[in-house]
Amino acid sequence: MKLDGIIPLYKSMKTQNIDRYRFDYKAGKATFDVFFFIDSSPYLLLFGVKAENFSFELEVLNGFVIETKIDNDTYKRLCKVLGLEFDPNRPFSTWNFFKEFNSKIPLTANTSNPVKPQDIAPYQSVAEEADKIYFVGWRDNSKWGTQVQDSNLEKTRKLLGEKAYLRCKQKNISSCWSDKKDSTIKVTLP
Repeated sequence: MKLDGIIPLYKSMKTQNIDRYRFDYKAGKATFDVFFFIDSSPYLLLFGVKAENFSFELEVLNGFVIETKIDNDTYKRLCKVLGLEFDPNRPFSTWNFFKEFNSKIPLTANTSNPVKPQDIAPYQSVAEEADKIYFVGWRDNSKWGTQVQDSNLEKTRKLLGEKAYLRCKQKNISSCWSDKKDSTIKVTLP
C-alpha cells in the first residue's frame, strides 16, 4: 500500500531538517504514539500504544510503500488493544487499518515538539541499562583508552537515531544516560 498521506509530512520534515517526528493516532480503543523516522533507510514507522506494553514497526519503502500484513502475534495484540472481538465472518483487516491511518497523518511537522529519547524508550527495547532513558551527554572513549560498546551503539541508534549512531561508531564515542528525568540535557551531535 502506498501511504500518500505521509508525503506532505515527509516534505515538511525535510524542509525543517527534522529526522524524527511523533504524532498521535486514535483507532478503536487505542491511542498510539506514532513515530516517523526518516534518518535511516528504509524509513520507519513505529506505532506505540499509550498505556499498553505494545508496539510494532513498519518499514516505509521507496515510494512510501508499506506492507499491510503483520505477523500473527502482532495481529492478535493489535486486535486486543483496539478492543475488537473475534468475528470469523468479518475478520479485522490490517489493510483497512492502515488505509484509515493514511487519512489521519498530519500534513506538517511542528518543530516545537521534538522527539526526545525518553519518548521512544517505552516502545523500544534496549539491552544496555534499560531504566536509563534520559540523555546526559557524550563520552570520548579514546581519551580513556577504551572502545565504545556495541550495546551502547545500539541504544544510541534506537533512541537518538542513525546520525548519532554513525558519529559515535566513527569517533569511538558513547552516549551517556541517566534514570533521573531532571538530569537530561538537549541532544546535540558529538
